[in-house]
Amino acid sequence: MSRLRQLLGRLFTRLILLIFAAAFIVSVPADTPPANTRSDRVLGYAKDSLYNYVGWLLGAAIAKIGQTHADPSAFMPEAARAAFVVDYAARVGQLQSLNSQLERALSDGSADVTALQAERDALAAQVARETPLAEAIIETQVAALLREEGFALFGEVFPPVSARFTALPALLVISPRDRIQRELTVNLNHLPPDAVSALEQRLEAELNLSALITPIGGLALFPSMVIQTWHVPFLIETVAHEWAHHYLLFFPLGWDYSGGSETWIINETTASLFGKEVGRKVVERYYSAFPQVMRLLPPLDPALSPTPLPTPTPDPTQPPPFDPAAVLDATRRRVDALLAEGKIETAEAFMEAQRRLLAENGYFYRRINQAFFAFYGGYQLPSGGGAGGDDPIGPTVAALRRQAPSLRAWLAQMRFLTTREALLAARAQLP
Repeated sequence: MSRLRQLLGRLFTRLILLIFAAAFIVSVPADTPPANTRSDRVLGYAKDSLYNYVGWLLGAAIAKIGQTHADPSAFMPEAARAAFVVDYAARVGQLQSLNSQLERALSDGSADVTALQAERDALAAQVARETPLAEAIIETQVAALLREEGFALFGEVFPPVSARFTALPALLVISPRDRIQRELTVNLNHLPPDAVSALEQRLEAELNLSALITPIGGLALFPSMVIQTWHVPFLIETVAHEWAHHYLLFFPLGWDYSGGSETWIINETTASLFGKEVGRKVVERYYSAFPQVMRLLPPLDPALSPTPLPTPTPDPTQPPPFDPAAVLDATRRRVDALLAEGKIETAEAFMEAQRRLLAENGYFYRRINQAFFAFYGGYQLPSGGGAGGDDPIGPTVAALRRQAPSLRAWLAQMRFLTTREALLAARAQLP
């Protein structure tokens, strides 16, 4: 019976993969922008660098369908699965280190890089061979947790957990200069640093807007794009985060994702909290025997704890530690106030000064501008602050999770809350 259920589950997953991939291919943006709105003009400037979603989706869907046909992870003991992922992540870290060494050696031009290239190529080939199995293991682990949390339809998690560990496109974020608002986001091919700066500066100079090109960790295509990383907790968290987006596509919070900034912020904040909770539970369940993984888990945010956490007593003899989230919070609040007064240049100069302050204390951001806050303010902290400033969405979403009897009950509530007003009304009803 278990073998039959496993076969039926794989057939179900393959069917859903085909349906989802076809839907995403039909709905993704075209490569050529049409008319002459500001958004279209932005796309026109970036048209030579637009990311080819369709090509990636076709290749990823074909590969994932092949994986569901014959998944060797189904025959591995749980301990062996976890050990494989840990070893795989270590090799990804080694590969990234070798790539950095090779880039430095090529830029210096003073060393024979032949041996280094051979070592890098051999390791890259090994990582490529192992990636599908690592994907299948983590998908299975996340799905098992989701099944226990109640996210199953006829015994199978729906939508299926499906992810590809891959290099991700960059993201171009556009905001007006006179306010912080996510006006447009566009995925781009990776550009060299000078080309990134040139495109940002051209957009800002010729269209009078704020632009930022930034890396991302995941993208909710189907299968989802997840950054290939050595950091196991972040890898698992991102798989769960993108699955939350897939789930929400069937409900108003997902339908209205592109309809307005409020809905987008609620959606992303919900997916972020969901990913962190599921990711932590998966790591604690399957990787507790691996201290090199467990030590990477971040501390639990006090705003998500159902019971109050003890507050550490500060040492009065020591200066308080530098708090980058507090700096970003203060920056966002001050910039919002300056922009409301029409002091655009003053706000921009202040953001640059704060960026330098952060860099002096070891926190490096290439740019901090209106587009920076428009994007990063969408992933709000449970305790508030940070890039979200005084926006109550983050703490409100966290409060609803804290009071919900289960993860599924919380997501069932969140999936219908598409405005800040509706979110605050739901919080007002909490005991």
